[in-house]
Amino acid sequence: MMTKKLIKMAFCLSLIMGPVAFAQEATDAAPEATGPKVEKTTLMQMIKQGGWSMYPLGLFSVGMVFFMVQNFLSLREKVLLRPDLMPDFVQLMKDKKILEAHSLCKENETLFTYVFAAGLERCSTTGEINFGKIKEAIEEASTEEVTQYMKAVDYLSIIGATAPMLGLLGTVSGMIKAFQTIGSKGMGKPEELAGNIGEALVTTATGLIIAIPCMLSYYYFRNNFIKSTASLGRQIGALLDTLESGDLPLGFEDMGSGKKAGKAPKAVAE
Repeated sequence: MMTKKLIKMAFCLSLIMGPVAFAQEATDAAPEATGPKVEKTTLMQMIKQGGWSMYPLGLFSVGMVFFMVQNFLSLREKVLLRPDLMPDFVQLMKDKKILEAHSLCKENETLFTYVFAAGLERCSTTGEINFGKIKEAIEEASTEEVTQYMKAVDYLSIIGATAPMLGLLGTVSGMIKAFQTIGSKGMGKPEELAGNIGEALVTTATGLIIAIPCMLSYYYFRNNFIKSTASLGRQIGALLDTLESGDLPLGFEDMGSGKKAGKAPKAVAE
């Protein structure tokens, strides 16, 4: 439910911010006119001057804003790992309350709780707990969830790689038109030739303006997500050790909410 809400929010913001970003890109991409008279170019004029490739580039700009907002909202560490729930899970693991821990995971669906719940589902409440099967289930669930979360990040990479090529295709189209103009009408009408060259320049610049923030965002979100997945494995491993031994593992107090692990049972008891 939380993921769906984040996606809806990101989509709404992309519809608002996408045209604004595209308008700014088109304005920045406009070649400055030199001469005694400088006329301001509107967004629609820039789109018309850029030709057909400006329309898919405009869709790319909307997609760029959408995936940036979605990743920013959904890939935050406090959303993925829910450190506020760690004291509760510590106490439940010490008390061997597997069903209660599984219910808590289902009530708070996120990356950490989904993966941890998959491992708890392999636990036996009556017989001996097979930790090998638990770890196998956790690995399968984590692979599934990481793939799902990385889709939105990978889309930024796709847009970042495709936008310059689409801009280059518009550049080739504009240069072909320019040479066709020279071949049919000669150099007698430079304004027509300038329009074709303008199309080539605008599409190239627009493609690069879209691609650069996309690639920067891609590496930023990817690296942060890798860090979060590493913390995920450390937290789940510590909880399984607590379930197996009943004692807090060394260094567990540095995890989760930042409180010492020894105080977690007292917080739950209250």
